[in-house]
Amino acid sequence: MKCRVDEPSVPGLGADSVLRALVAVSADGLALLDRHGRFTVLNAAALDVLGLPADDLIGHPAPFPLGDADLAGLRDHRRRTVWLTPDGRRRDLEYRLVPLAGGAYAAWFSDVTNVLRQQERLTAITRAASSVADAGSLRGTLDAVANEIVMTANIAAVQILAIDNPSDELRVLGMAGFGDAADFVQRLSACRRLGARVRFMDAIQTREPVVVLNRKPAILADPTWAPLHEIMDYPNWDSFASMPLIVRGRTIGVINAYYVPGDDPGPSSLAFLEAMADHAAIAIDIAAHLARTRSQAQSDERRRLARDLHDSVVQQLFSMRMQAEALRSQVDNADADPARMRSRAQELADLSRTALADLRGLVFELHPLELAELGLVEAVRAHAASLQARTALVVDVQAPEELDFDLAIEIQEDLYRIVQEALHNVVKHARASTVAVRFALADRVLSIDVTDDGCGPEPGPERAAPTRAPRATLGLVSMRERAERWGGQLYAGPHPTGGWTVKVTVPAAAWHNQPVEETTSR
Repeated sequence: MKCRVDEPSVPGLGADSVLRALVAVSADGLALLDRHGRFTVLNAAALDVLGLPADDLIGHPAPFPLGDADLAGLRDHRRRTVWLTPDGRRRDLEYRLVPLAGGAYAAWFSDVTNVLRQQERLTAITRAASSVADAGSLRGTLDAVANEIVMTANIAAVQILAIDNPSDELRVLGMAGFGDAADFVQRLSACRRLGARVRFMDAIQTREPVVVLNRKPAILADPTWAPLHEIMDYPNWDSFASMPLIVRGRTIGVINAYYVPGDDPGPSSLAFLEAMADHAAIAIDIAAHLARTRSQAQSDERRRLARDLHDSVVQQLFSMRMQAEALRSQVDNADADPARMRSRAQELADLSRTALADLRGLVFELHPLELAELGLVEAVRAHAASLQARTALVVDVQAPEELDFDLAIEIQEDLYRIVQEALHNVVKHARASTVAVRFALADRVLSIDVTDDGCGPEPGPERAAPTRAPRATLGLVSMRERAERWGGQLYAGPHPTGGWTVKVTVPAAAWHNQPVEETTSR
């Protein structure tokens, strides 16, 4: 029989207000399933995701398997399945199942197809941008470029300036050859207000190099340049050249070169400036891409935490409210069965315990590291204890007492995240009962092994057997990139005695250095 939202049919829940409440707390698609896994109720978001009207879906088997032995565990883990739309397109669905009274189920799900594709693109952008890690390293990179230019025999000073719009303020991204010029931008703004003709703005607007001979005497004689006289008088220079920074057809700044007296900018010098301008423009563009990628990653993480709160704690609190109301009704009933009341109270206690564990887990994810105080090993022990408290998994952290290493805090955080992701994969995929995390230090190489006694990654259409090497999932790519960032290596594969191993090694040469992508050119 078809079921509509205004005709509740979920045994044990009893009123259409319950269904409306379930729909209200669902930010994604919501469906109710009967004991056979067939759709009985769907909200508008669910219909939109599945691409069919309600009349075609009600009574149709849902794509969410109900044969899992541990149905109670489904409320704590999101899973993925595939749905084919009427036009044959594949959609990746992320879902969570919660058993209801009477053998029914509630399924919360969303279409993550585009999200997965976007994550792959963002990962590719991050790999391409690995030579410029952040704004700080960009300034260091462009200061080095400026110094390289000044090292030529005929250039006394260099500035690398970025600008998004001719009416905006400039940003100094690299400088060499000047004295104390920290307030250069402010002084230049004052000159522009006085009416000074800023010739490098011509290079930005025309996208062509600008060369001005005997520029220094003209600037020092011009009162509109008075705010900059002190700075511009320091280097021993005479003529000036400005080369636009152009990337993907857009001018994003300039390189200004100040030539020593008697050496005017010639064709070979301008060709050199153009090559350096290309290098600087690419560095700026990559840094901008990486900044957007990181911003997107932070936004994705906030959405993930919000979804986790909604899918676990909010739903559990809703169930606790229903149980509390049912218990109150029994208390008010003089003929209530004490055994049934005790059962209700126990269910309420179990739900509150689970909700508290989930909240603690989320809080731990928000503040996972106290590495400065605890150090890497103790931080891993703390995470292992939290994980063991929330799951049935036994986590054994092993580290020799004589283990002595002094890692930069950035390396510790990356190694911690690798261990955290490896343990997350064990909980999600391995069906393991124990996992060992082993620290070792040999020949000035730190190694960390995470080995479980489970079956390895779940087999799927891409894998014929659990022991086959995992495909490059986003989590595995992230772990490998964290290791390679410090000149390390990561292995993930079957363990000789069974189960699965993730091993990361980091050489001592990287312990106090900057990441590889910040110190080398790729």
